[in-house]
Amino acid sequence: MHAIVMTGATRGIGRAAALEMLRADPDLHLVSLSRSSMSGDGVRQPNSIDQRITTIDTDLADIGRIRAAVDEISRRLDGGTLPPLMGFVGNAGLQFVDALHETVDGLESTFAVNVVANHLLLRGLLDHLSAPARIVITVSDTHFGDLRHNLGMVPAPRWSSPSVLSRPGAFDEPDTVRAGRRAYSTSKLAAIHLVHEWSRRLPDGIDILAYNPSFVPGTGLTRAAGRRDRLVSRWLLPALTLSPTVDRISTAGRKLADVVLGRTPAASGAYVDRTRVTASSDESYDPDRERALWDFLEDLVPPRAAAPQ
Repeated sequence: MHAIVMTGATRGIGRAAALEMLRADPDLHLVSLSRSSMSGDGVRQPNSIDQRITTIDTDLADIGRIRAAVDEISRRLDGGTLPPLMGFVGNAGLQFVDALHETVDGLESTFAVNVVANHLLLRGLLDHLSAPARIVITVSDTHFGDLRHNLGMVPAPRWSSPSVLSRPGAFDEPDTVRAGRRAYSTSKLAAIHLVHEWSRRLPDGIDILAYNPSFVPGTGLTRAAGRRDRLVSRWLLPALTLSPTVDRISTAGRKLADVVLGRTPAASGAYVDRTRVTASSDESYDPDRERALWDFLEDLVPPRAAAPQ
């Protein structure tokens, strides 16, 4: 048996991916990190699969609760109640109708969940990962910032210092939906930067990948949006699944599972667009930004052990 820790496994693409991984790999034990209030939407099934799922109460917008979850996973791994850890899937993501939502730690919520939480979980779990292991972070092609990739719905990312991006009000007219969506695309660009930097630092045998599901209607990502946007997402956008460039939730989940399980081959640091390795945006390749983001995150949340060099 072996374990994979996963965020965002309670709904949408993540839930579909989790169930596919458990079906395809009978030796897999899934550790799902989610808020207890969302347990009704979880991955649990009324059959033997249920015995291979452990749910740990976690709030990805709260640094203290993330660390508590890491401590709990570590205790179970060290105590042998969880099998060896062979992977991590950072699939959780948030998007808001403004750029003003603030966490208990004073961080802008989009950046906190989409970037900080992934880094903190990886730092905490790294010493427990057993090679060969695969880390997958779900990103978004909205980071390209062009019509082809965002359907005109999401503004292009706008990079600035991580110390600015991590705080509420980082974008023009921060109380608008446009600012909230720009915070989302920028956070996904930051997540790709983070994948690149981690890939340079991870030990041999532990790979990290960025997975882009492309556009998938009905995932619940817009659940914090206004009434008009929710109606468009619910009734109009699902019709786009007839297009070969758009996937259903079940299809996108299967493709994510393929990446996590290694059925989609890719070298560490790669950007996987649904089923194929390709280049992310030109802007996403910037070693100076990537190092600056790493340094900011390390200073924001001092590690308990020495950082990989």
